[in-house]
Parts: sequence; structure tokens; C-alpha cells
Amino acid sequence: MSLAGEERKREIMTLLNEKGKVIAGELAQRFEVSTETIRRDLDDLEKENRLKKVYGGALRISPKVEPPLLERESTNVEAKLKVGALAAKLVEDNDVIVLDEGSTVLQMIPFLEHKRNLTILTNSIPALMRLLEYQKRGTFDVKIILIGGVVNTQHLRATGPIAEKIIEDFYVNKAFISVDGVSLKHGITSYDYEKAVFTRKLIAGSEMAIVVADYSKIAKRTVARIADLRELHTIVSDEAPPEEWKSQLGKLELSWIHRESDL
Repeated sequence: MSLAGEERKREIMTLLNEKGKVIAGELAQRFEVSTETIRRDLDDLEKENRLKKVYGGALRISPKVEPPLLERESTNVEAKLKVGALAAKLVEDNDVIVLDEGSTVLQMIPFLEHKRNLTILTNSIPALMRLLEYQKRGTFDVKIILIGGVVNTQHLRATGPIAEKIIEDFYVNKAFISVDGVSLKHGITSYDYEKAVFTRKLIAGSEMAIVVADYSKIAKRTVARIADLRELHTIVSDEAPPEEWKSQLGKLELSWIHRESDL
């Protein structure tokens, strides 16, 4: 299997997130390239602070806390735009939906502009401001409901008991949720326990729980469990699922969307 450089790096990160360590020689065989090419890939990924090179290969590194929203918004921008556009196509006129505070979920908003009679609930201050901006233009037919609670100033989101109580009083067609990790074994996870608890409430009160996650979240586990994959309806990503996941996704009846033809 021969992959272009950027695609190969993404696959290396998927393998690293699954296994915790990769061996340069094994990667060279897998991708049918030289070990020198793999070493250059690992050098590039280390410069991006995405792994730690060791003798013969590389180790996974994981941040201990969730990066602030402004930092998250500036990473993997192209991938998040693609995911946002695909996820927005799942929204239909007259839907009642939840948009959480994830930086990828934020990318959905411009693609919702011409939907009709939407009701959107959100616990995200940036999402609220963007929704209001579009509403003021007169081209956005939407009722906006802000989910209040304790505001996290780094992530500009409301969570905690107040937010959890508010969301319990609503039933929605579709909940679009962000995560910090998607693992076949461990399900979806977050860095933040309060966010994880709030997201469980979103899943419980929705007909369809839809995870939006760019490639950097796939085959990754973080500290706080949100839910098992069997509790979800759809995952929207910019990449296909790892090959070894496909049979399990079928058994779970979990849809995976990564291109227009999947819709």
C-alpha cells in the first residue's frame, strides 16, 4: 500500500493512537516505502508535537488537559471544515437539534443558513454569537435556545448541574456532539468530566446522537468516559474508519460518514 505523505502521516497517527507505539521498520513494510521516508514522517510529526521519537520508532503522547477553545479552533482547520459541512447535511427543515461547544461543531453553522424552521439548543457562547449573527441577516430561520450553567472561561461553554437540568427538559431530533477520543474498545471520551456528564444527557435526550470528529480523535482514548459506541447513531469524520473497525461498526449498526456518497 502506497500513500501520499500526508495520508501516510494520518495513518501513522491512527496506528499510534491504537497501539501506543509504532516501529519504523514495520511502518516501512506496511506503506511500502523506505525506513528513511518513515523517519522523515516521524520527524515531521514530532515537530508538530504529535508524537515522541524513540530508538526504532515513536511513542504516543497525549495532553493531560483539553486545549483551550481558541487553540482548538486553529488546529486541523481543513479537516474540521469538511466534517462540519458533512454533518450539516444531516440537518433537515423543522429539526430540533443540539450543537455542543466543540470547535468542529462550530463549523456546521454556516452550512445551516438556508435550513427552514430550525430550533437549535446550544451550551456554547461562540455558537450562540454566530447563530445570532446569521439570524440578524434575515437568512436564518431559527429559534435559538441557550443552555445555561456554570461557564468555563477557557472553553466558553456552560456545563454543570444547571445545564444538565435544562437539557433534561428537552427532546431533540439530533444532537451533534464533540469528543476528545473515539475508541472501538472504550467508546467516546472527553478530557473533562463535567463535559462528559453533560454529553451523556444530550445523548439520552436525542433521537440521533451524532459524533463529529476529525481524524486526530480516531482510535484515541482520554480520561473521562462519555458513552459506548452502541449508544450512538452516526460518526461524521474526514477520514474512513480504520479497516479493522469496519466489521464491528456493522454489528453495532453505527453509520460512519466521511464523504458525500455516504450521506
